[in-house]
Amino acid sequence: MKKWYQKLHWQILIGLVLGLIWGLVASVAGFTSFTVDYVKPIGTIFINLLKLIAVPLVLASLIVGVTSLNDMAKLSRMGGKTVAIYVVTTICAITIGLTVVNLIQPGDFLPEATQQELMSSYQQNIEGSSQSAKEVMDRSPLAFLVNIVPQNFFSSASDNGNMLQVVFVAILLGIGIIQIPKEKGEPLIAFFDSLNDVIIKIVDFVMLIAPYGVFALMAGVIVDLAGDDLGRALDLLGALGWYSLAVIIGLLLHVLIVYSSLFRLFSNMKFSDFFKAIRPAVLVGFSTSSSSATLPVTMERMEKNGGVDEEVSSFVLPIGATINMDGTSLYQAVAAVFISQALGLDLSIAQQITIVLTATLASIGTAGVPGAGIIMLVIVLQAIEVPVQGIALILGVDRILDMCRTAVNITGDAAVSVAVAHTEGLLGEMHLEDEE
Repeated sequence: MKKWYQKLHWQILIGLVLGLIWGLVASVAGFTSFTVDYVKPIGTIFINLLKLIAVPLVLASLIVGVTSLNDMAKLSRMGGKTVAIYVVTTICAITIGLTVVNLIQPGDFLPEATQQELMSSYQQNIEGSSQSAKEVMDRSPLAFLVNIVPQNFFSSASDNGNMLQVVFVAILLGIGIIQIPKEKGEPLIAFFDSLNDVIIKIVDFVMLIAPYGVFALMAGVIVDLAGDDLGRALDLLGALGWYSLAVIIGLLLHVLIVYSSLFRLFSNMKFSDFFKAIRPAVLVGFSTSSSSATLPVTMERMEKNGGVDEEVSSFVLPIGATINMDGTSLYQAVAAVFISQALGLDLSIAQQITIVLTATLASIGTAGVPGAGIIMLVIVLQAIEVPVQGIALILGVDRILDMCRTAVNITGDAAVSVAVAHTEGLLGEMHLEDEE
């Protein structure tokens, strides 16, 4: 049995802690330039490696899954379950966020002087998000469906933000392969099956450098936040402490209430065993703040350790990484009410219901847009007639909270894959020897 420090999740956790310490020391001792020039790029390389294998992994594994399924009714049923569960968990997340923020009232703890300082400091960062939000809102109601079908697959495959298009093409190819004579389709199936095995092996290689990549990413986050003035960063965190606390409490409640209920209803897997299987993916997602970049790790952990069949993981997880944003949606609700409170605006019940509906739709409509979290928030604020300039109040701590909500997004994707696999009879035995 491996010693505790030889286990991947502990190595990644140690990397996170050491990265945090390095970032703090660098800010105090004036090593920020060195960290940005020589440490942070290691983290960027790690993220790029994960993004590099995401598209081929989804393409190969989904084609293999569809061809082995050989049942269109089963495929459509699995798709319906996936989308339905994602929508329900998103609505639950937003509702929990609204409940927590209304109970804590974090906007009442923000001093007026701090409010004015934040508004002036981050005002220039809002214009780009407002323009992107306007573009999203100007789209036709069916734009989301139109965007799923690509004009050029190679163009779609060049951008991880177009993962739903890759999923669509993979399903189309898989259906096409099973419709031609078996002897003609077998060489293609064998090719994609071998490609899938190769990419899974590459994921194992990439994870060998995960602790170093996570260290570099965490150090970069702290340096970006604090710069050469750690005191100012601590003051900012203190001023927005109640808001940050409300977001984190909401995220924890969502995981403990909604996901645990999901397991009790749709799975016989222990919730604790699930977390043992998914720990490395959650930690990588926390450090990268990207569900898409973490997708190869999530798929590998759920197939290898979680017992989720490849047919399910290759279908449910890519869709989840694109449209399932439970953590982000909960953050929208807390942020919208916090901004309203800080600006002295009282939201009616109707406006808070509008937040639920708008945030649910926005979580799907802006899935492929960079910086989706802030863009979604602009759309929500405009829907309830709250000045979008209020976003400046939360931008200072957004990067840290983004790490937390991404970890919850990834946990949600994996939890839904377990639920769908169980209902389809495709949930096998867990393999947690390496995680114990």
